[in-house]
Amino acid sequence: MFLLCLVFFGFSELESQSKKTLSTTSAILTTKNKGKMFFHWGWNRSQYTKSDIKFKGADYNFTLNDVIAHDRQSSWDPDKYLNPANITIPQTNMKIGYFISDHWNIAIANDHMKYVMDQDQTVRIDGIINQDTETAIYNGIFQADQIELDPNFLEFEHTDGLNFIHFEVGRFDNLGDYLAWDSEKLQLNFTEALGIGLLYPKTNSVLLNKKRYDDFNVAGYGISLKGGINLTLLNNFFLQAELKTGYIDMKNIRTTKSTSDSASQEFFFFQQNLTFGYVFQLVN
Repeated sequence: MFLLCLVFFGFSELESQSKKTLSTTSAILTTKNKGKMFFHWGWNRSQYTKSDIKFKGADYNFTLNDVIAHDRQSSWDPDKYLNPANITIPQTNMKIGYFISDHWNIAIANDHMKYVMDQDQTVRIDGIINQDTETAIYNGIFQADQIELDPNFLEFEHTDGLNFIHFEVGRFDNLGDYLAWDSEKLQLNFTEALGIGLLYPKTNSVLLNKKRYDDFNVAGYGISLKGGINLTLLNNFFLQAELKTGYIDMKNIRTTKSTSDSASQEFFFFQQNLTFGYVFQLVN
């Protein structure tokens, strides 16, 4: 119903502007965005490529090859998605930005993704495990051997989450400018952005029967590229749909309480985002 209302609203706006459009022929307008500030909040679904995860410690050094993982978006529940006390439970996207010109903006953003290694998958292992404990059942030297990732051997996820905190440079183009359709009530904008920043995951892991570890840590960096469609209503409120991709390299993942234990991995990610926000004139 909401989308139908937008469609009818858009047709009425186009009709009311038709004479103006004809009279201006091919003139290109410029939406005045310079000096505006905006913020948005929304949700994402994410996918990840396979990755090699390297584990290092005082008594082991091995690599798991082509590990499969998935995201974990929360099922719909108004209390999770709309209650301010629980809004970080789902996979979310947040951003605050400022237009430095009519078309270009800068922003600080956080993509709160979740990365969960598929349990009980069988992967190739290379390296050595040499634990001197009574529970050391995985000791050995491995060369392209197969191992099942059962919970006793490894549980591994960034679920609170895979936080990509980054700086973005973005561009906005109002389709109405090119159609000489000057309207503040309804805008259809195309947007693109390039981002770079840090990965600050809260890694939840159980490795080789050691105690569970679950804490935040600056683990690496990432870069991203995205494109989207922005629908702005009444000059202030907007909905935005985005497709996003990027590369993540984490060379300093904490896996246990001991600083001698660590992991590293790199992979590409893909996102589908839906956000809503507010934009306003900060500086004239």
